[in-house]
Amino acid sequence: MDESVIASFWGPVTATTELCEANYTHSSYIAEFYNTISNVPCILLALIGIANAVRQGFEKRFTVLHLSNMILAIGNMLFHATLQLVLQQSDETPMVWEILLYMYVLYAPDWHYHSTMPTFLVVYGASFAALHFFFHFGIMFKLHYIGLSLLCLPRMYKYYIQIKDRAAKSIAKLYVVTILFASVCWVVDRAFCKKMTGWYINPQAHAWWHVLMEFNSYFANTFLMFCRAQQLGWDPCIERMFGFLPYVKIRKPKKKD
Repeated sequence: MDESVIASFWGPVTATTELCEANYTHSSYIAEFYNTISNVPCILLALIGIANAVRQGFEKRFTVLHLSNMILAIGNMLFHATLQLVLQQSDETPMVWEILLYMYVLYAPDWHYHSTMPTFLVVYGASFAALHFFFHFGIMFKLHYIGLSLLCLPRMYKYYIQIKDRAAKSIAKLYVVTILFASVCWVVDRAFCKKMTGWYINPQAHAWWHVLMEFNSYFANTFLMFCRAQQLGWDPCIERMFGFLPYVKIRKPKKKD
């Protein structure tokens, strides 16, 4: 069999973005091996988050939030495994949808017109998906995503200064630390790719970006669950799974007879 066929099961690369990892070095079915498998922790963290949200009766928005993290991880795995344009969009479009969902979770408690906000966000998300499918945004996609992310920061900061619980504040700090280190990994992967490909061992900075951002999302979800539980008077506290992974435990007030 032709060696080029073995080395490239999915055919020529059609994606507009390639990261600093040699293609098809470990499997003929996985273009970027480390960038693909680095999404596995996100799926596990999402399952833990979903189980906790459902078991303790959190609002469905938090189950959907963790589920969106899982969907994004699966889309990212498909993209890095194939480097096909259509699957690149299965990674990028859910990124925007997820940010819109975060905006809803952050701002919904203070939104007076309850039906207008989700309607607007759904229409916005569907419109973006259609436009991105036809026009394949490049740098505009990145700028758009950064802009939406920045809109979330003021509300996150407001929650942070309102929360007095030290354990919850520490999760917010972990959120900041992970996004800063993840950003460094992303910049290093993009700026020093030519140098790193000549090293004996490639540090796989983009794969580390994945892992750090997966924990970043989990920390964000956990912090928002704590804030919402406090708003609802559920007396939340932070517990540690395996002595490390934080999660929210609530003590709902007993209903009066």
